[in-house]
Amino acid sequence: MIKTLAAHIKEYKKASVMTPVFMIFEVIVEMLIPILMASMVDNGVDKGDMNHILLMGLGMLALAAVGLFAGIMGGVYGAKASTGFAKNLREAMYNNIQTFSFANIDKFSTAGLVTRLTTDVTNIQMAYQMLLRMCMRAPAMLIFAMAMAFTISPRLSSIYLIAVCIMGVLLALIIKFATKYFTEVFKKYDDLNASVQENVSAIRVVKAFVREDYEKQKFSKASENVYRLFVKAEKIVANNSPLMMFTVYSCILGISWIGAHMIVSNTLSTGDLMALLAYCMNILMSLMILSMIFVMMSMSSASAKRIAEVLEEKADIVNPDKPVYEVKDGSIDFNNVSFKYITKDNMLEEKDENRYVLEDIDVHIKSGETIGIIGGTGSSKSSLVNLISRLYDVTKGELLVGGVNVKSYDLDSLRNNVAVVLQKNVLFSGTIYENLRWGDINATDEECQRACRLACADEFINNFPDGYNTHIEQGGANVSGGQKQRLCIARALLKKPKVLILDDSTSAVDTATDAKIRKAFAEEIPDTTKIIIAQRINSVSHADRIIVMENGHIDGIGTHEELLATNEIYRDVYESQTSGGGDFDSPSADSDKGGDR
Repeated sequence: MIKTLAAHIKEYKKASVMTPVFMIFEVIVEMLIPILMASMVDNGVDKGDMNHILLMGLGMLALAAVGLFAGIMGGVYGAKASTGFAKNLREAMYNNIQTFSFANIDKFSTAGLVTRLTTDVTNIQMAYQMLLRMCMRAPAMLIFAMAMAFTISPRLSSIYLIAVCIMGVLLALIIKFATKYFTEVFKKYDDLNASVQENVSAIRVVKAFVREDYEKQKFSKASENVYRLFVKAEKIVANNSPLMMFTVYSCILGISWIGAHMIVSNTLSTGDLMALLAYCMNILMSLMILSMIFVMMSMSSASAKRIAEVLEEKADIVNPDKPVYEVKDGSIDFNNVSFKYITKDNMLEEKDENRYVLEDIDVHIKSGETIGIIGGTGSSKSSLVNLISRLYDVTKGELLVGGVNVKSYDLDSLRNNVAVVLQKNVLFSGTIYENLRWGDINATDEECQRACRLACADEFINNFPDGYNTHIEQGGANVSGGQKQRLCIARALLKKPKVLILDDSTSAVDTATDAKIRKAFAEEIPDTTKIIIAQRINSVSHADRIIVMENGHIDGIGTHEELLATNEIYRDVYESQTSGGGDFDSPSADSDKGGDR
């Protein structure tokens, strides 16, 4: 874990080295000041030598100025190193997340990843700065102060050793009990972020169903869990300060009492006693700082583990050693393909056949064919098409695109030739042109407009005051579901793919527009293989062949007429959709008789 994180210090190594150098230099300077102070008292004040007092005073002032400069430079370099380290960690995690396959992403919750990129990195940033500054300053101060104190009076300095031993034991106990709660609290942070994210992204649904009070209670519960664990941890940590202060003042009293007797017996000078008291404060302050460091480290260790999990996660789907860069055509061959999602529960249960969501899929699609796929919810239609662009890898069998196994392709080349319009359509904040050019960053205005005509999106875009320069809000909040779907289809078409997959992506489009889109595809992109997943029979009835899915198996395959004659599932769906007059926007069977529409 430490090696994983340390690898991202990179260009901030110099700042990471200079910080402790300046901090140690500051400590050395500070340790010299009590010696000058003792000399001022013994050789200046007691003897009435004003020149010596002035000389020592100027020396102390010069050392203080040097110490101030060293402290400032240590702070500057420490801030640069810690913030730069945090920046690199965020970038490294974000970049690694971009390489994840869907299977990798499934291992982490969205809220968990957000917490790692924000709260956890901030904790590491603070801990790293404290490590470079205080963790170097405190031990150095402790060692130098102890050494200087023992040179003055080994007898009095033994009090420090007793204090250090006592505080070491107490600190170990505090850290042991506090770490447990700090580890748990960041898991609760994930739940808190998940509540916020879910509420904000689905705010329209929340308001539509008047669930604001429920969401408030849900957030309050998550917030209360974080509060409760932090209070438990902080109660333990709070014991640190009073214990430290008790030890500090006990040492001061002990040194003052014994030192006073030594002064009376002429075995210790007044200046030496003052120096010892100064070193006492330095030693015990260093112990307090060390205790704070250990508490911070115990809290940040949980964050470090969570960050390392993301950084060490390796993408399941990567390019082969010698990838194929050209997809010859849009032919697709499923050769006895089976697939299951790898989760924590079944990772070690490879022989568990019941977990397969797709099993023994053997389908061969010619380039340029239009294939329809229908099936009930949970029949694994989306899982089937996700394998084509290698969003997941097949578990068994072989999948070919253009006559080549998908595992042999360069990932970018494959996905640029297999365009997928997923069920959950996503638009990004920016203009319509900017969203469309996700499909092809170099697309001209004319190419964007042609793709929109094919997707029947131009008819509503031209009604906007700013046309194609209309700004789309985050998530496409200012366009309807059907408009969003058509923009996503146009975006996919700009890739000029060999295979176009529409995963229930015309569900929010009326049947008339759906028919126009199908006609445009047939006339304008005849050589592109088109796979259309739909719930409506009339969306796939025109297809060259239709695949009927049931519980991860192919229940039937054929033309519309063949399936009506031979497949019971297809026939039942067709009759249920047509007996009542068709889809919601089609005239009902009773409309000619004056019935309600």
